[in-house]
Amino acid sequence: MKKLAKETEIVHGIHTVHHTSMDLVPPIHMTSTFKFKSADHGAGIFQGTEQGYVYTRISNPTVDLLQEKMAVLEHGQAAIATSSGMSAIASTALSLAKPGDNFVACSTIYGGTFAFFNKHLRDLSIEPRFLAPATCYAAQEIEKRIDSKTRFLYTETPSNPTLDIVDIELWAAIAGKHKIPLILDNTFASPYLQNPLLLGADIVIHSATKYLSGHGDIIGGIIVSSKDMIAHIKEAYVTHYGPIMSPFNAWLFLRGIKTLALRMEKHSDNALKIAQWLQQHPNIKRVYYPGLASHQGHATAARQMKKFGGMMAFEVKGGVEAGKKVMNTVELCTLAVSLGDCETLIQHPASMTHSTYTPEERKHAGITDGLIRLSVGIENADDIIADLNNALA
Repeated sequence: MKKLAKETEIVHGIHTVHHTSMDLVPPIHMTSTFKFKSADHGAGIFQGTEQGYVYTRISNPTVDLLQEKMAVLEHGQAAIATSSGMSAIASTALSLAKPGDNFVACSTIYGGTFAFFNKHLRDLSIEPRFLAPATCYAAQEIEKRIDSKTRFLYTETPSNPTLDIVDIELWAAIAGKHKIPLILDNTFASPYLQNPLLLGADIVIHSATKYLSGHGDIIGGIIVSSKDMIAHIKEAYVTHYGPIMSPFNAWLFLRGIKTLALRMEKHSDNALKIAQWLQQHPNIKRVYYPGLASHQGHATAARQMKKFGGMMAFEVKGGVEAGKKVMNTVELCTLAVSLGDCETLIQHPASMTHSTYTPEERKHAGITDGLIRLSVGIENADDIIADLNNALA
């Protein structure tokens, strides 16, 4: 078969027909344990000389289908599905670093990730070395923070919540030079808009809860990398600590992913139209969206992304109180955290998703007190604009 287009890969990806019952939609294997044909058969599976399943914490046919599909979509060799995006991040970081080690990361990242790095890894004597947004573009500044104890580089692009764009090839070159892995959180872009492994990254992470689900009803995480790296993360952390995805959630993710291409096209088209409108509004101080030519990372985003995604942020003139009034006045947009849903979601990072930062840390990361984050849904863009226009008035 010829190489498939991305949209076709998203729908099909791997051969998913169950050969026994010929289901078009694969069945959910809701079982904790699996039977053996004999004692020798069971021993062979444990020893790895025979194929089969033992226990769902270790592997499960439904979860395996999702993992195989995500490896295809992200152009990796293998994947791990975990119970949440944070468990994917924790599993990866803790499998690579031990007490006394350090890692380099951009400071503008998801608030939960920042808290895990800045508190919990510090408590384990694993040191995060954070870069301010402006220095995430400078190879010399990144390299200054790397030493013999640096175990990985970590970044997001586009970043949460300021939509900073990191040059993946630049970071990958630095990681390669120092023989350490580059971990990239690809949640905001999804594998439809961006494939970091093709640009040199070593490990891709998703909060699958967001665009991979698309419907705001399940939580999960994804790690994609080489077979050797996935085997290491699984053996070093996932199998024994147990942050595994349930088969039912894996089945729901497989269902949600089928519409990923359609949704990401609509999210992106809506967001660009809304960003262009907001940029001209007299009550708006600044718009953060990489699809705008005025955005610092626009050229880089255009090079490494298919479109610019459904996430944006903006500041209202009048500061925090004016921003609160907007969020309290919208009717179509929903005041809620998370992102990637069919509905448009609006929230205040400084008091909500990024409240894990101190005011000083938020300033270092470029997260202003008046910043509003918008996860643009798949509604009619003109209806979203009308709702925002009413609130801004």
